Amino acid sequence: MNDYSFQFKFTFLRILNSYSVFKKGEVMGIDKQDSVKSLFTAQSAKVDTNRGDAYYEALYTQCRARLDDLKKLAPLNNRMDFKESIEDEGLERRDFLKWASATTAMLMLPASFTPLVAEAAVMMNRVPVIWIELSDCAGNTEALIRSDGPKIDEIILDIISLEFNETLLAASGHQAEKQLEDAVEHFKGKYLLFVEGAVPMGLNGQYGTIGASAETFHDHLQRLAKDAAAIVAVGSCATFGGIPAAAPNPTDAVGVMDVVKGKPIINIPACPANPSNMVGVILHYVLTGGIPELDSLLRPKFAFGYRIHDNCERRAHFDAGEYVEEWGDEGAKNNFCLYKVGCKGPMTFNNCSIIRYNEGVNWPVGVGRGCIGCSEPDFWDKYAYERPMANANIKAPTGGVEKTVDEFGLGLLTAAGVGIAIHAAASAVAGKKDNEGEA
Repeated sequence: MNDYSFQFKFTFLRILNSYSVFKKGEVMGIDKQDSVKSLFTAQSAKVDTNRGDAYYEALYTQCRARLDDLKKLAPLNNRMDFKESIEDEGLERRDFLKWASATTAMLMLPASFTPLVAEAAVMMNRVPVIWIELSDCAGNTEALIRSDGPKIDEIILDIISLEFNETLLAASGHQAEKQLEDAVEHFKGKYLLFVEGAVPMGLNGQYGTIGASAETFHDHLQRLAKDAAAIVAVGSCATFGGIPAAAPNPTDAVGVMDVVKGKPIINIPACPANPSNMVGVILHYVLTGGIPELDSLLRPKFAFGYRIHDNCERRAHFDAGEYVEEWGDEGAKNNFCLYKVGCKGPMTFNNCSIIRYNEGVNWPVGVGRGCIGCSEPDFWDKYAYERPMANANIKAPTGGVEKTVDEFGLGLLTAAGVGIAIHAAASAVAGKKDNEGEA
């Protein structure tokens, strides 16, 4: 072992040991370490991408039976024929099969499921969807309908049997209410209820009312959720309260899962949610007749089983200790890591760094703006600022108050934390070698 590797190992081990101090003047005991480790090693946090042949064979049989049953049903709308739509938009079957293959991978299914996924996509108009909006900005509906060209995702969203959506509805007033009631009655127990927006609970729900009868958002949600097959909360507001629930939360806004009980709930957070994840949830339901595997926050693991930091194109700069120190500096011009100017990628779980937005063209970090953790609870109060956790003077997810970029490391006890600690050790060794060289 040469002097450099020995010095690196010694420095790294010394830094690891120094992280036993969790707060100033407080030693992290073994119980505290175990509790933090359990947060990231709990069963709900694990993504199992290989469950064995027996599991997938049984799942394949289940999906095959499900699709055979759906084939017997007539389409719920006759607006579009999938194959004709692809041809009309100038797309080839090869494009569709590529999409099906990529979607199969996104759903964490083996490649052998690709034909089933393709078949399920064609039959997505067999499952009714009712979409309601509460305390929201309609950003998720906008994300659903905005695209730069007619791609497969857009065609599929057009084919979905969307029975009700206030923003897209031609009818208004009593006619709109009647359309909603007819859809609920006709598809009782069968529809997926998509909810966009937070639920205001203050003043007995009077901060948000809808319709001529001034039904509160709370009662409106409860009434429609009662007959739904499952509820899909779309966007940060519907999942965790989002911006309406930010301090001081004057309307006492909460997420859907804080109101609806006894029903399957799927959370698709982010501001806005990615349309690909919406398609993925519906497609999974068409394919299996059930909801996807969820984490402890009721988010589908196929979309939120990834940490942004681990799949970021700027991760190499993070590992090399190359940061943007301030907006417009040389680091910014060279696409260095954005952690020091507030990127919350190390503590945010989402797949936007993989599938991106706007037909996969880009995402926030790609355009030079750090992640603000919008798919995490209370993101507006915890993460939406342009400085790292180190300088935020707030409680980190582990309960500790982080001090510096290097000290942020093992507070989270994750791969990113270890990476920061390695960077700290390497920086210390490199700095000493530079000083010796100058001497």
